[in-house]
Amino acid sequence: MSEREAMEFDVVVVGAGPAGLSAAIRLKQLASAQDRDITVCVIEKGSEVGAHILSGAVIDPIALNELIPDWKEKGAPLHTPVTDDRFLYLTEKGSLRVPNFMMPPLMGNHGNYIVSLGNVCRWLATQAESMGIEIYPGFAAAEVLYDENGAVRGVATGDMGIGRDGEKTDHYEPGIELHAKYTLIAEGVRGSLAKMLIAKYGLAAESDAPKFGIGIKELWEVEPSKHKPGLVVHTMGWPLDASTGGGSFMYHLENNQVAVGFVLHLNYKNPYLSPFDEFQRFKHHAAIQPTLEGGRRISYGARAITEGGLQSVPKLTFPGGALIGCSAGFVNVPRIKGSHNAMKTGMMAAEAAFAAIVAGRTHDELTDYPAAYRNSWVYKDLKRVRNVKPLWSKFGLYIGLMLGGIDMWMNQLGIGLPFTLKHGKPDSDTLLPAAQAKPIAYPKPDGKISFDKLSSVFISNTNHEENQPVHLKLLDPSMPIAVNLPLWAEPAQRYCPAGVYEVVDIEGTSGGKRFQINAQNCVHCKTCDIKDPSRNINWTVPQGGGGPNYPNM
Repeated sequence: MSEREAMEFDVVVVGAGPAGLSAAIRLKQLASAQDRDITVCVIEKGSEVGAHILSGAVIDPIALNELIPDWKEKGAPLHTPVTDDRFLYLTEKGSLRVPNFMMPPLMGNHGNYIVSLGNVCRWLATQAESMGIEIYPGFAAAEVLYDENGAVRGVATGDMGIGRDGEKTDHYEPGIELHAKYTLIAEGVRGSLAKMLIAKYGLAAESDAPKFGIGIKELWEVEPSKHKPGLVVHTMGWPLDASTGGGSFMYHLENNQVAVGFVLHLNYKNPYLSPFDEFQRFKHHAAIQPTLEGGRRISYGARAITEGGLQSVPKLTFPGGALIGCSAGFVNVPRIKGSHNAMKTGMMAAEAAFAAIVAGRTHDELTDYPAAYRNSWVYKDLKRVRNVKPLWSKFGLYIGLMLGGIDMWMNQLGIGLPFTLKHGKPDSDTLLPAAQAKPIAYPKPDGKISFDKLSSVFISNTNHEENQPVHLKLLDPSMPIAVNLPLWAEPAQRYCPAGVYEVVDIEGTSGGKRFQINAQNCVHCKTCDIKDPSRNINWTVPQGGGGPNYPNM
């Protein structure tokens, strides 16, 4: 076996999202202020920075103001301030606008910006590179490296040129080891290395079960007469029933572009539910379709979202590094915002790592980081909404949201509930048996407003080298047909928004079935790793550069 090349850095950051890039930039800022030389490397599994970034997104600039106060002068792509906030409750035939004065103040978007988060990350990367930070897109971190004391000493990228049979091809290149005094994990939601580290070091031992949603998004170019730059519309209600959590967004960006998306909480119960198809039929609602009619769909994507909030945040540090951003889960669920918190946690971890390096430390725990988090506005942001998701999950749309709204208003007045509610079981354990659930008949897409999965994956520009090992690993290959199919009608066929999983007939047999994995379709949303009721699917990184290539998402 070829010996892997090794590169040495002070800090290695895994993931070039908002958290990872903010951490890298903050490290260099601190080093510059003290006239010290510090080496920082960021690796990114996407083919370019921003390729795998998917978010609504309405961004609160609070963290960007702290990180780069002159971001406007430096050309940050925050071009569209929010000018109009609307909240709608949808029924099948109509809609009811919730007056803004009834909404808790934290739900307002005054002072925020509608952005492409992918483009914000691309801009952050240019700022980072101008400071001497090394960024390597197309390299997926596949392995955690440990020292003799069991501390993290870096990561290794995956080998390239391994065939589907697991053997080396003519294009084989061994992975590269990246050694660091400290390693910051910024992979985003349900990252494969974060999952390993959380398990190895028991980081979730004292936190509540993690909770997730799936966000599905399309970018449209609409007719100029229908475009209202700065308009933000959020909905709840139809097409979901009162016991299924979720809602939608529609954001009017610049250049006649509208981002429309749907978020569905992954603690849903009906195994016949398809998040993708719920989104497609949602777009036909009378409050939504007129904006899209005559327009053109430009891009499509899907991504899991952390929804556990304060009580689900794991221990943030381990020997040799830390979890930052959505690897730890700092999304404010009612606000549908996490980028500002991701950036700030990256900055706080960077400050702790820099102080440790200056003090001559290495591979120990950055205890200053969790201490800073507990005293930060991130903690305050999450604490005041910590009971909203559990109330919604426990009491359903009407009573749950009413109680959640009251709790947010009480927090606004400084008299919030004195306790923190638990989330209960993980999302993989919430499905009813298929025999107790009602099948859902979804309308056929019309090809104008609604579409099928394969045409959607096509415009996500998803691509994987076909001759490589399948990156979606089944712990027990017999489980989908032997257990999931009879018990839950094999829900992977429906919860996956990219058509990766199929149950197909075996030719020449009477009723024989097999489970097919179309790994080349995978948009890296991680839903399968979260929702599989047998916990049988392990999402791992494919060879570097594979996956979606999102433009302006």
